[in-house]
Amino acid sequence: MRTEDVLAAIATGLWRWDNASGIVTLDAEAARLLGLPAEPVELTEAAVRSRFHPVDWNEIDGVVNLAVAEGTLAEARLRIMDGRGRVIRTVRSRSKPLIEGTDYQLVGTLQEVAEPQPGTAARTPITGDWRRSREAFLLDAGRALAEARSTAEVLRVAASLSMPGFSPDGLAVFGVAGERLTIIGHHGHNAGDEGPFTSMSVDTDYPAAEVVRTGRAIYLPTPDEYLRRFPVTWPLAQRFGRESWAYLPLIVAGRTMGAWMAAFKHPVGFTPDERSVLTTVARMLAQALARAGVAESERELSLGLQRTMLPVLGPGIPGLHVAARYVPTGGGLQVGGDWYDMIQLPGGRIALVIGDVQGHDVRAAGLMGQLRIALRAYASEGHRPDAVLSRASRFLYGITSGETPEGGGEGEGEDEDEGGGGGDGGARFATCLYLEIDPVTGVVDLARAGHPDPAVRMTDGTVLLRPTAGGLPLGIDPDTDYPTTRFTLEPGETLMMCTDGLLETGGHDLDSGWERIRTLLEGHEGESLEELADSLVEAVHGPGSHYTTGPLADRREDDIAVLLLSRQGRTARQAPRRTMMTIAQAEPERIAAARQHVRQLLHDWTDEDQIDSAVLMVSEMVTNVLIHTDGDALLVAEVTCDDACRRRMRVEVSDTSDELPHKRHPGEMASSGRGLVLMEMLAHAWGVDPRGEGKSIWFELNEPPEKPTEDASGEASEDASGQSAREASGEEASPEPA
Repeated sequence: MRTEDVLAAIATGLWRWDNASGIVTLDAEAARLLGLPAEPVELTEAAVRSRFHPVDWNEIDGVVNLAVAEGTLAEARLRIMDGRGRVIRTVRSRSKPLIEGTDYQLVGTLQEVAEPQPGTAARTPITGDWRRSREAFLLDAGRALAEARSTAEVLRVAASLSMPGFSPDGLAVFGVAGERLTIIGHHGHNAGDEGPFTSMSVDTDYPAAEVVRTGRAIYLPTPDEYLRRFPVTWPLAQRFGRESWAYLPLIVAGRTMGAWMAAFKHPVGFTPDERSVLTTVARMLAQALARAGVAESERELSLGLQRTMLPVLGPGIPGLHVAARYVPTGGGLQVGGDWYDMIQLPGGRIALVIGDVQGHDVRAAGLMGQLRIALRAYASEGHRPDAVLSRASRFLYGITSGETPEGGGEGEGEDEDEGGGGGDGGARFATCLYLEIDPVTGVVDLARAGHPDPAVRMTDGTVLLRPTAGGLPLGIDPDTDYPTTRFTLEPGETLMMCTDGLLETGGHDLDSGWERIRTLLEGHEGESLEELADSLVEAVHGPGSHYTTGPLADRREDDIAVLLLSRQGRTARQAPRRTMMTIAQAEPERIAAARQHVRQLLHDWTDEDQIDSAVLMVSEMVTNVLIHTDGDALLVAEVTCDDACRRRMRVEVSDTSDELPHKRHPGEMASSGRGLVLMEMLAHAWGVDPRGEGKSIWFELNEPPEKPTEDASGEASEDASGQSAREASGEEASPEPA
């Protein structure tokens, strides 16, 4: 009896599918099973496809591709349709791919099988119920692996995957280092179990090694199969007591980067559907591991750049305490242009620098490193703060405009456009704050290039911005001047310098961001400087955000650099509060800032009316200088206490004009002439002091022992200094010159 007759007797047909030509050859029984006349026939792939249910054709297409990739049998159930689209029977297909180069032929059988009963649907791999369960699992697995941020997280997700109906209880991920296998991670084993598999040669007769060599999956459904195929390494696997194993290649961009082992304590037949799930998980796992590896390499690179570019503050400085933090922006390499530095100067002086190069990329980090070195060189040469910034500006202008400045930054660029041009990536600028401090006296000389002003927390907890004169950011104009501001940091006071990332994060602008930070500084009581530095960063980004990694890293909007300086020593029992600022002729808008500084200086003054009076008089005095002279106004305000803890405020406004103000008697409709009248009415004392060059106008206010009380009529009792500023001036918002 012929083989064809035997197969026909058991309703089994033969077929051959040539992938290269697209021709499918059927014997008589196979043709009958497909609803065609019972005779041998050759059909096109499209003609055969029209006989299968569309859903089942998609299913077998995936099964065939999997079998070709693994060199295994392709098995599937297929519903046969008639010309009217009705299911006439269900057949089982089993075929073996014969690979010839890039082409292949499928040779196999078709056999009619009974339709699955409704009650058995959940146990039948080809049914929609199992398919939906598998698809839901793969969606969840893909989402979880895509969200994993590190190799450890990828392995943790892989270990928690619950595959539909056949979850492994032992997992291992193998990597390749040269010609040897490594264990990237494992689950379901004890510590130390990975020992024999670590640093195993890829030539070893071991399933994972063969998978790495060939790039093909290996399925071992029974211990006997494992022993038969890998007798040398079977003793290594035997001691774990598993019944089935699957070893799958981890392939990324056509390169096998390792292998994944899934081991089972119960027998698994590794049906096509089960192999399909395992193969899909292996592909997702390989992609997740590759992404995690790239991310970890980037993090390591960013940490290396930071360690190289950011300084170590070094040993303690007698009389000073310094703390600093740098937090890069989220995403990418997590490097940027913010930096800080501390430089030892001749004579025991210390220089502190903080700055921000435009941008958050590698180029910004590179420019930051060059600029930091240049600043350190200029400072070490003994230049004063204004000269250091001037030279640094010329240096940055030169390198960002594609020119090399002569004389270590002294040469002028030939490009007349502001900010330069023509350099790789375009010209960039940088903001910077540079100060020198004498640890013994606390005298600070500071120059500023477009950077936010520093803030000072005084010994009594009052926090004020320290207004300083400044110039353009570095690198915009090579001939910019940077005036120097001098003040004294008293023992117990803390100076804060920061980049705008600390202020302008979370929807804040410079003003609202400063109020947030000022509130935190005022609450700084008993904390060390290091704790305060952490608190400042955490107030913006949350706990732990001063590190470069973590779940909050990608939400960072800008780099942050913060530098804190505290002067140690014996603190005066009642140290004075002082603030000083210059209001230039070209900056009349700084009058509003002067009023705000006076209010901050008197934040805990007991009499609100006196605060209004002080603000009004300051506005009048500064406005007089800008209107009636050609020079700038220098405002100095101070709050002191006597031995009885009574507080007094003294404000001086100086200018370079020798013309002394005189008291006038303005008419009812006059628009000026009330300045000295207001001071006489509102101040406890006032005066005009001639100086060698110019003059100084001053006033004093004495704080009452308590807030004014209301008399029987319900009106506040007032003395000369407590009189309402609005009543005295008529218009608080329009200060009049004397």
